[in-house]
Amino acid sequence: MPLAIYLLGLGIFAQGTSEFMLSGLLPDIATDLGVSIPDAGLLVSAFAIGMVLGAPVLAVATLRVPRRTALVAFQLVFVAGHVAGALAPGYGVLFATRIVSALAYAGFWAVAAATAVSLVPPGAKGKALSVVAMGLTLATIVGVPAGTVLSQHAGWRAAFWGVTALTVLSALSLRAVLPGGHRAGGELLSVRSEMRGLARPALWVSYLVTTLTFGAAVVTFSYLAPLLTEVSGLPAQWVPVVLALYGAGGLAGVSLGGRIADAVPLRTLFTGVGALTVTSAALALTAGSLGTTIALVFVLGFTAFVVNPVVQSRVFRLAPGAPMLAGALNTSAFNVGITLTPMLGGLTIDAGLGFTSVAWVGAGTGVLALAATGWAAALERRKGRDKAPAVERPAYAAV
Repeated sequence: MPLAIYLLGLGIFAQGTSEFMLSGLLPDIATDLGVSIPDAGLLVSAFAIGMVLGAPVLAVATLRVPRRTALVAFQLVFVAGHVAGALAPGYGVLFATRIVSALAYAGFWAVAAATAVSLVPPGAKGKALSVVAMGLTLATIVGVPAGTVLSQHAGWRAAFWGVTALTVLSALSLRAVLPGGHRAGGELLSVRSEMRGLARPALWVSYLVTTLTFGAAVVTFSYLAPLLTEVSGLPAQWVPVVLALYGAGGLAGVSLGGRIADAVPLRTLFTGVGALTVTSAALALTAGSLGTTIALVFVLGFTAFVVNPVVQSRVFRLAPGAPMLAGALNTSAFNVGITLTPMLGGLTIDAGLGFTSVAWVGAGTGVLALAATGWAAALERRKGRDKAPAVERPAYAAV
C-alpha cells in the first residue's frame, strides 16, 4: 500500500478527532464560555452542518482541481479554523469556526477517497479506502480520549492546538509525498453524469437509513461525558478511558461489519440497528449503575459501527455512475443525523428530562431507522436486488 494512503488516514485521524472530541470537552467548554451544556452541545451540530453543506458542494467544486492542491488547501483552512477556535473569546466565534472547519474537513474527505482509489490497482481500492477510513475509527479510540485528557489538564483549548499540530503534520507530509498535477491519464469526471447517477429512489431511501442510524448512535455519544459523571457517578478523570472503550467497540463493530456486509447486507442492517435501539433504551434505564453503563458504552460503539460498512457500500452499489457525489451525499446524510439528534437531545435536557433523556432520543431514532430499513428492504425485493453482489467494498466511515 503506498505511503500516501496512510498519510491520508493520518489526515482523517486528525480532523476526525476534532469532529468527535467535543463529547469529552463539553463540560469544560460550557464552564469556560459561560453557556449551558446543551448550548455547548450545539457545537457538535455546528460541525455537522458544515459537513452536510460542504461534502457535495466541494466534491463537485474539486472535480477538476489537482488533488494534492485541493487536499492541502482544505487542511490549511481547517488549521486556520482551529487556530481561531483555540483563541475564540466567546461562544459565537467558536461556533463559526466549527462550521468553517467542518466545510474544509468535508472537502478533504471527498478528495481523499478519490485520491486513495487512484493510487492503487482496481483490486485494491476497497483496502485503500479502508485504510483511509480507519483513521476515523482510531480517532474515537485514541484521539478523542487524548483530547479529553488535554482538556482536563491544560484546558479545552489545548485539545484544539493538538489537532492543529497533527493537521499541519499531515498537510506537510501529503505535500511532500503526493504527486502534483491532475489525476493520471488526465481523466476528468463529469458533473452531468454524476447527477444522472443519483436519479434512483432507492438511493435516497438509503440516505435516510444512514441519517437515522447514525443519528441514533451519536445523540448519546454527544452527551456521554456529562451522562457518565452526573448520572452514573464516574470520576471525571476516568471519562477518557470510557470514551476509548466506545472507540474499541466501534473498531470491533466495523471489523465485523466489513466481513459480513456484502454477504448479508439487509440482515446486518436490521440486526445492527435493532441492537443499537435496545442498547440505547438499556442505557436510559440503567444509567444510574456505573458498571452496567460502562459495559453498555462498549456495546453502543459496537452497534453504532457494525452497520457502517453496509450504509456506505449500499450507496456505491445503487449509484455506480456517481462515484464522487454518491459518497459525498452519504457523508451529508451522516451529518444530518449528527446535526438533528444532538439538537433534540439538548432540547430534552433543557426541558428538565435529564441526561438520560438523550438515550431515549437515541432509542426512538433507532425505531425510525428500523422502519426506514424495512422500506429499503421492500425496494430491494421489488427490484430483485437482494443477492446482487457488490463490486467492491468502500470505506467504513465518512464523518
